[in-house]
Amino acid sequence: MTAEVGLQVVHRRYVPHSHAHYGGSLVDGAYVLGLFGDAATELCIRSDGDEGLFAGYDSVEFTAPVQAGDVLEVTASLDRVGRRSRGVAFEATVVCRAEPNRGPSAAKVCDPPVVAVVAHGTVVVP
Repeated sequence: MTAEVGLQVVHRRYVPHSHAHYGGSLVDGAYVLGLFGDAATELCIRSDGDEGLFAGYDSVEFTAPVQAGDVLEVTASLDRVGRRSRGVAFEATVVCRAEPNRGPSAAKVCDPPVVAVVAHGTVVVP
């Protein structure tokens, strides 16, 4: 296996109501960072045949709220390949959103998707 800049993985996840911690059914930012970690793990497996270790984030920007009932699309992309370290760009977008004002199970597709979190981090592989 050879790590190459541009390799990308995409995960989608429904945000359950059990993860809402704040008024307005808001979900804490740590929820999305956990999803970024999952995507980074798959990225490392695909690029290096190992789960790797997350070394840290260089930047994290919360640009829009994440709410219970959202469907998130999380993308992790290799943007730097060193001998043992890998730079990873992350983005989380809301692709579907609950609309409880229309009914208890009402929802819509977000067109265009709403960028909720962007980040950059470093992973290390053996």
